[in-house]
Amino acid sequence: MRHHNLGFPPLNFPVKVNEFSVLYDDVCQRVSRSLTEALKPFDGIDTVATHGGYNPVYLEEVGRPVVPPITLSSTFQQLSPGVAKYDYSRSGNFSRECLEKCIASLEDGHDCCVFSSGLAALGTLIQVLSSDDHIVAFDDLYGGNGRYLRRLASKSGITTTFVDMRDLNLFRQALQQNTRLVLIESPSNPLMRLVDISAVASIAHEFNKDIIVVVDNTFMSSYFQRPLDHGANVVLHSLTKYMNGHSDVVMGALVTRNQSELHKQLRFIQYAAGAVPSPFDCMLCLRGLRTLPIRMKAHMRNGLIVAMMLEKHPLVERVLHPGLESFPQRDIIAKQMRGFSGMITVYLRCTGEQTKTFITNLKSGLDCVDSSGIPGEA
Repeated sequence: MRHHNLGFPPLNFPVKVNEFSVLYDDVCQRVSRSLTEALKPFDGIDTVATHGGYNPVYLEEVGRPVVPPITLSSTFQQLSPGVAKYDYSRSGNFSRECLEKCIASLEDGHDCCVFSSGLAALGTLIQVLSSDDHIVAFDDLYGGNGRYLRRLASKSGITTTFVDMRDLNLFRQALQQNTRLVLIESPSNPLMRLVDISAVASIAHEFNKDIIVVVDNTFMSSYFQRPLDHGANVVLHSLTKYMNGHSDVVMGALVTRNQSELHKQLRFIQYAAGAVPSPFDCMLCLRGLRTLPIRMKAHMRNGLIVAMMLEKHPLVERVLHPGLESFPQRDIIAKQMRGFSGMITVYLRCTGEQTKTFITNLKSGLDCVDSSGIPGEA
């Protein structure tokens, strides 16, 4: 364990952890009461996470295994020329299909395509567009998404306007006749800003019913937020984070809501471009989803306790976490979220160098860039 002088007092909190546990339970009771109606569409989600995407009956001939086997074969025998459930693993295989079905069910969606990374999923979505099409994106996006839009999508003649979607008038003004896609991230990375998904989707579809409204749901997971239920057309995930939850898979997903033609386009690009995950990674991710409900409840509890502790410390200037009473957008929480993950943004009262020293000496810190996994953050 490392011990260094950080240049400011140690983080000795004035209140004991068990006292914050009591505060947490009180907060959760109040949040639960206010979100009773919002919880209804999520009935059965624990069962979907545990059993979704696979039925032992699928494999009757080999004794109905309760865990789907890994299908590693790159090619499949055809019943007759051109007749087969699967032909080549890039176009589809049993392991990937089980995962895609489970994620689609968790998001209350119609179809799902999984990819070798979250950015590969975004890139596939962008390939649906044409040169001279226009995108309106939230101005507080994950850096990789913003980089893709600015440096790669622009090379295809696709322009992007970044706007603060918390201001619906600004969003409305950003729409153009050639706007084809709207990209939302809520909560945002890293500033935890929320976007009213249903309001933005309604404005976009009133302007042009064919606009594709996409929500990056990575920071919430399907367990706490279902954007398709609030008017979005597509949900984007970096499955690497909360959905897989074990820091051993890099993967992305796109889930569509009753958009059969759009799904066909995404499925074709998935096959033609080939940015697909391996069957082994699909197995790992599906296994991760089996514990999603348990993990997310723990993230919510632990993250909120840590956020409340930090909010009380004199060296902390500001804490951003949707579970705190001080969080500014509680009306949106009640409208579209049934809980919150363990992501916390903290402003410290110290210099840049002191901040680096503090991060380096976190007792539970891993000194790495990823989030939302085990091992990982709250």
